[in-house]
Amino acid sequence: MNAPDIMRYGHVTVLGTLEQVPVDLANEPGACGAWSVKDIAAHLGSYECVLVDILSEVLGEGPAPVLDRFREQGTAFNDAEVEARADRTLAGVLGELNATHASALDLLARFEPEFLRRPGTIAWYGPDYALDDLFVYMYYGHKREHAAQIDAFRDRMRAKR
Repeated sequence: MNAPDIMRYGHVTVLGTLEQVPVDLANEPGACGAWSVKDIAAHLGSYECVLVDILSEVLGEGPAPVLDRFREQGTAFNDAEVEARADRTLAGVLGELNATHASALDLLARFEPEFLRRPGTIAWYGPDYALDDLFVYMYYGHKREHAAQIDAFRDRMRAKR
């Protein structure tokens, strides 16, 4: 597997989907439960922050406050992080998403591919999983899932007009 490519493909997919959403729909609830398209982008940005902390932790660098919140809060993390970004515009949350994604790719480049395939390097995720698994499930698949939700929402809103 080529982890940087997998990460980029997921990111490009979600950005392409977001570009197709009319600006006047960005804050409309209902794209994913009560979340708007902007909220989904904020949620994905928070997950990029988690990834930066995961990679930093595995490298043995610095504190990982976002990852700590993610592990401590469980599912409450999602709504808390979206709420923390509620006052930002779509452009603001996209700026964070893109900048943090770039930081994650920079950190990812410091790993050897063999290490990324090694199970047990992120024991909290599951002893049989490797970082490659995390990239596919928690990032690529996650972004594809939300991109599909955004597409469906856009289509529903278009049909109402």
